[in-house]
Amino acid sequence: MKLRRSLLLTSAVALLVAAPALAQSGKPKYGSFGVDLTAEQAGVKPGDDFWTFANGGWDARTQIPADRGSAGVAVDLVIAAEANVRALLDDMAKNPGAYGATGKQVGDFYASWMDEAGIEARGAAPLKPYLDRIAGVQDKTALQALFATTGYASPVEVGVTPGFADPTKYTAAVGQGRLGMPRDYYLNQGPKFDAARKAYRAYVQQIQELAGIPDASAKADAIVALEIAMAKVQWSPEQSRDLVKLNDPQSIAGLTAKAPEFDWALMLKTYGVDSSPQILMTQNTALIALGKIFAATPLQTWKDYLAYRFVSDHATYLPKAFDQARFDFYSKTLSGVQVQRERWKRGVQMVNGALGEAVGKAYVAKYYPPESEKQMAELIENLRDSYRERIEASTWMDAETRKGALAKLAAFEPRIGHPEKYIDYSSLAVERGDLLGNVMRSGEFEHRLELSRFPKPVDRSLWAMTPQTVNAYYDPSLNQITFPAAILQPPFFDPNADPAVNYGAIGAVIGHEMGHGFDDQGSMFGPTGKFENWWTPKAKEDFAARTKALAGQYDTYEPVPGTKINGRLTLGENIGDLGGVEAAYGAYQKYQAKHGAAKTVGGLTGDQRFFLAYAQAWRAKVREDALRQQLLTDPHSPATARVNGIVRNVDAWYKAFDVKPGDKLYLPPDQRVHIW
Repeated sequence: MKLRRSLLLTSAVALLVAAPALAQSGKPKYGSFGVDLTAEQAGVKPGDDFWTFANGGWDARTQIPADRGSAGVAVDLVIAAEANVRALLDDMAKNPGAYGATGKQVGDFYASWMDEAGIEARGAAPLKPYLDRIAGVQDKTALQALFATTGYASPVEVGVTPGFADPTKYTAAVGQGRLGMPRDYYLNQGPKFDAARKAYRAYVQQIQELAGIPDASAKADAIVALEIAMAKVQWSPEQSRDLVKLNDPQSIAGLTAKAPEFDWALMLKTYGVDSSPQILMTQNTALIALGKIFAATPLQTWKDYLAYRFVSDHATYLPKAFDQARFDFYSKTLSGVQVQRERWKRGVQMVNGALGEAVGKAYVAKYYPPESEKQMAELIENLRDSYRERIEASTWMDAETRKGALAKLAAFEPRIGHPEKYIDYSSLAVERGDLLGNVMRSGEFEHRLELSRFPKPVDRSLWAMTPQTVNAYYDPSLNQITFPAAILQPPFFDPNADPAVNYGAIGAVIGHEMGHGFDDQGSMFGPTGKFENWWTPKAKEDFAARTKALAGQYDTYEPVPGTKINGRLTLGENIGDLGGVEAAYGAYQKYQAKHGAAKTVGGLTGDQRFFLAYAQAWRAKVREDALRQQLLTDPHSPATARVNGIVRNVDAWYKAFDVKPGDKLYLPPDQRVHIW
């Protein structure tokens, strides 16, 4: 079970002291002070639609690339990072000896992906040992051993996570398995979902036929029926955010008592975590119901399901017909993407997934300026001070809860740019002529790495993202915030931009990640990452009332006709956004108090530049099908709501843009939500 909370789907204050000097050292990437004023749309009042006011011109002139589901700031930075990584991979593939043993692994892995002729020549033959292993299963005992084996699908998943009660130790965890489609696509009614289910049924048949599996049509019917049955009992994404209900620690005997149809001892032993004194049983009612489905479903249907899922899950690493079939369903049908991405781009992402820190080490050495770490460190501390002042001034928190919040804030551990130590991949065997084998061995390597750490204390130095990842995250079990090197670029962070811009962009990002420590989930963890209550009943009641009001606002937003934002599913991210903007604004005021009031630049006050920078950091355009999928599965709100839904709750925004009653985004002061 993953508890980490990321920014995206998705610095500057050293600009605090150093900003004036840095600003003179070069020109900002965007405009004259860091904001692209050509992105604005004339004639739109800020108080009616602030996102369009800031980004409407960009939106009108921007086309989503045919090979993507979206366009925008995050996509632009990902494209830039991909190009940088490609240069490294090409060199490693051509000159593997120049980078040492790890460089040769990276180069060979990438070369195995780029060898299209070899992949076509081998055909479906690489599948044979894996499909033979499934075909050789003679009973449900052997079947469950395969459920717990890396690379194979399962109705239940086994994993490792820091313990809720003691986050310094790892514990085994079990939860519901992944389906072939997002859960709600099996259950929701309407033409779009009916069409998706029909297309999925055809895909299940097609992928089996490509693999030479007989009776593909009949098997497709049984496989889809099995997945529908599982979808009906699985927890929704919203339910899966309820940490109190997710926290159900059990012994193996306890698991067996609740879901006796599964051989838990066997699966945990196969995975390698049977020594865990407790097993975190997440989504417990789903596992109980899945046990009954497991028992009632014939062995052959499960084998057919595993064979289909293995081929489908690995279709990208097989000949073009397999790869195209998977793209046509998952990207074109479900997300509206019309054209497959260039092969090298997908290869970059594949190698990032398999040997990410080896690539990251080379990426940092070539592309990451070390001075960014110093600037980010100062910005983070200013955000920490801003949060501290807001918590101390809170009118709804009592002294005891405030003390707990301040202790947690003081214990935040920020990590910037890259890990202190990188993963050693020397034991991973990579062969240029065996792409599928490389992928499977990579998964097995990650599993061995996980098991090697399992008996030891939780390693706080590990990173969940590579340095070349355009994102950031908060981990509540470690109380850490992490900002990879690739996100520390314009428009999020520009050392030559106006301080207001950097506060509004990367400042709000930092504030967002810190805010996850105090959102509806993160607030259940204490300073050390222990799952514990540091709230008085009255403070918890007041907090719940405020978060309920924020969720209620988001429940009314309808980005796609017929599909609204789920305010409870997105609540944690929305709290992060709101707290992040308000804390970043407070930090910017601290900057001005120290260095003098901001001057008007380009006809815009410092506060106006701050909020424009925030809005432009969420410049994004998404295909309708991809947006619909996001609304059903993603805890992040769409970009327009991450701007309009937030600023309408921020008092300073009203003053900055003279927003009045009658403006569409206007909320009376007593209806504005303020949490942190």
